[in-house]
Amino acid sequence: MSLFITFEGGEGCGKSYQTRILFNTLNKLAIPVVLTHEPGGTPVGDRITRLLKWAKKEDISGLTELLLFNASRSQLIDKLIKPALQDGKIVICDRFTDSTLAYQGYGRGISIDLIKQMNETAARGLKPDLTVLLDLPVGAGLQRKSKQKADRFHQENLVFHDNIRTGFLELAKKEPQRWLVIDASQSRTDISRQIWELVSKLIYK
Repeated sequence: MSLFITFEGGEGCGKSYQTRILFNTLNKLAIPVVLTHEPGGTPVGDRITRLLKWAKKEDISGLTELLLFNASRSQLIDKLIKPALQDGKIVICDRFTDSTLAYQGYGRGISIDLIKQMNETAARGLKPDLTVLLDLPVGAGLQRKSKQKADRFHQENLVFHDNIRTGFLELAKKEPQRWLVIDASQSRTDISRQIWELVSKLIYK
């Protein structure tokens, strides 16, 4: 069965770790699964990622970010996500359209309606079956990433990151049937268990 699962959250929430845990669990069960991420996931998307995250001399505007994220997304959907879903695989994606709403909408202040329109164009109507939000206070998340090299987004001020967290929580409240909100201050094992409890129900229903 095809299933599209996305993971969302602010900086340092543990998304990438939990996507790998879920991917490995499904692999061990011999369930066809693909793990990918945004931005990136394709050669074109990876080049866009380097510009978005690590550009030093470029003053990238919020609207430019929005366009670049959706350019990367369109390529990822065409080349990886849709073919995998059509083959009956489970696709796990570290970030998707909700990150764009949270970061460029709530964070940068770009019109939510404009972002939804552009997301819809790039995604061609594709929506996740399940979105896992790993919610963590901003200070704790940034502290977790303090030893890593800070990209453009990590370097933003606390107000920016607080707005993003608010955005994710508001998005989750609007579509509770799609979102699983988890307290990301729990142990990794407890978080993985909660995710698997729901994912297994979707697989074996």
